[in-house]
Amino acid sequence: MGPLSPARTMRLWRPRSLGVALGVFMTIGFGLQFLGGSFQRRLPGLQLRQSWIPLLGPTVKSCLPRQRLVFLKTHKSGSSSVLNLLHRYGDQQGLRFALPAHYQFGYPKLFQASKVKGYHPQSSDTQKPFHILCHHMRFNLKEVLQVMPSDSFFFSIVRDPAALARSAFSYYKSVSSAFRKAPSLAAFLSNPRAFYRPGARGNHYARNLLWFDFGLPSPPETKDMRMSPQLPRDPKSLRLHIVPSVASPGTLFRPITTAADSYKQPASLASSDLGPSSFIQWGLAWLDSVFDLVMVAEYFDESLVLLADALCWSLDDVVGFMHNAQAGREQSTLRTANKTVVTGEDQRLTHQARAWNNLDWALYTHFNRSLWARIEQYGQSRLQRAVAELRARREALAKRCLMGGEALDPKYIADVRLRPLQFGSAKVLGYALQNGLSQKDQEECQRLATPELQYKDKLDAKQFPPTISSPLKTSRLLLP
Repeated sequence: MGPLSPARTMRLWRPRSLGVALGVFMTIGFGLQFLGGSFQRRLPGLQLRQSWIPLLGPTVKSCLPRQRLVFLKTHKSGSSSVLNLLHRYGDQQGLRFALPAHYQFGYPKLFQASKVKGYHPQSSDTQKPFHILCHHMRFNLKEVLQVMPSDSFFFSIVRDPAALARSAFSYYKSVSSAFRKAPSLAAFLSNPRAFYRPGARGNHYARNLLWFDFGLPSPPETKDMRMSPQLPRDPKSLRLHIVPSVASPGTLFRPITTAADSYKQPASLASSDLGPSSFIQWGLAWLDSVFDLVMVAEYFDESLVLLADALCWSLDDVVGFMHNAQAGREQSTLRTANKTVVTGEDQRLTHQARAWNNLDWALYTHFNRSLWARIEQYGQSRLQRAVAELRARREALAKRCLMGGEALDPKYIADVRLRPLQFGSAKVLGYALQNGLSQKDQEECQRLATPELQYKDKLDAKQFPPTISSPLKTSRLLLP
């Protein structure tokens, strides 16, 4: 089963910006209501719009570039490539990053504002000093809003859980007890419960990793989950009318935020008769209300074009090279004459991986549909032209910057500043620069080729200059 085709029947409405309220009362199809106080978001104005529709206007943009950004860096989903473009943009524009003390924000624990280097509580959005929050974390909206302004642009990226499972098994086999016990991915997926124990060390990598990164609880966890109340920012009531991607077009899913009239401890989700399907719909609807854009790894270049449009950036701002890619392929696919022949074994593994990672599959199909709905609004022919231009610029940069014009085995990368961290059973590819580059080209090409850990160190030294000058080094590496 290949990438999903566009869906034209789903219709989603959400606020342009969302007020932080005491609780989110959500009515799901048959009238269920429950309170989710920590799952809330921003804002004073209550204008409604279709969340994925870009502003269609003249070729010359009259908008201002967005520079307050929150990127949820999901695992094994192409997020390192997005991180590089954010590093480059912020570096060149002189923007301030919300940086972790090391390389991630206490993952796999939920994000805490106190983990941001140089963070000091501010009561006003205008006083918050950071422009970009983009390193690995488990998403926690309440704490994120302590660091970033409420009108920041929130975005992330997802990947087909079958492809993600192959990559994760190779990369995290040494740290996930479930993967470590299994002799192969096929053996694991044929009987995952023989190896997997919820809560065991590193096992969040082994099931529904995307859902986990987005900070959502899995249905079994809800029986012990309690939501924390928050004081409302806006007393006005808000209604969202949503047709979820997993429902038929005639089904209406209505999360409702009402004006808070008390500060009681919210009830647990388990106190309602919330079934697994409704729970998933609730989680997806909440993500729709929070994230302005969710990219799809299988349509990476198309996603980059939509990202540039949404941020009012140029294509040059989002063009770049792939980062943290593993050498070879974990899947049994044969490429001949520009066609992909998928074996029966691969089809079986794909089906098993999607079934085991059922929450991720629901999340992926939902955001695949929303991406294609957004593409329809943007214009398919317009998008095709922009993607072709993006790829042409990438190819030109590769020829100008890179030795061999492509990613290399790390043994051929002599410059330690460009050599990516090696982790897992597969080699992680990187880049070596051409000889004889001009100083200007050298600086640009080095930014494009610098791996995420080294670039984070560079930004850290720029924002927090060391008292004694020393060469940048990744002295304490944590799992990506």
